[in-house]
Amino acid sequence: MTAQEINIEKLIIRPEMHKDYKDIVSLVLRSFREGTDYSDGTDIVALIEEIRDSEFYIPELSFVAEIDGQIVGHFLFSRFPLSNAKNGGHGGANDTDIVMLAPVSVHADFLRQGIGKVMLKKGIEKVKEMGYRGIIVEGNFMFYNTVGFRTSSEYEIYPVSGWPMTEPRCQMCMETYEGSLEDRKGYVVYDMYYNA
Repeated sequence: MTAQEINIEKLIIRPEMHKDYKDIVSLVLRSFREGTDYSDGTDIVALIEEIRDSEFYIPELSFVAEIDGQIVGHFLFSRFPLSNAKNGGHGGANDTDIVMLAPVSVHADFLRQGIGKVMLKKGIEKVKEMGYRGIIVEGNFMFYNTVGFRTSSEYEIYPVSGWPMTEPRCQMCMETYEGSLEDRKGYVVYDMYYNA
């Protein structure tokens, strides 16, 4: 299958299964090696494995995208407790109704074909159905703004590391319903993960 043959209408989004893990690793490595200039994908694979092994993992919110039986995308949402202080310290997975979207990968052969946008729209619908109050993400604001994310500081949620320290628009949030993040203020600290 080549990028020219993609029919986005045939895209199926479903929860990942254990049998998908090997294909997900290959997809993520190629996606980041060929689609970014900041990662070869090994740290991203390690982060996925860390999340799966953590108390923050939500199996129903870890997805693959398929076209004609081929996995062409992967993304997941996991519970994410905000920190009250810049130096970390937060509750466990049962102490949050916010999720983190990360990582998001599209197969290198199918980049910039609209797959990412379709994946996220379906995933966001599921997050809302499951009753979470908000979603945080760090990444390219020019892409994530198109699916409804806004700069997190608008919600008094602030980054403490990474890209958003130099470009604050890279740390974003989304309310799952109007006003759902009004009383959720704090800091995004990734101290629960070594590879974040």
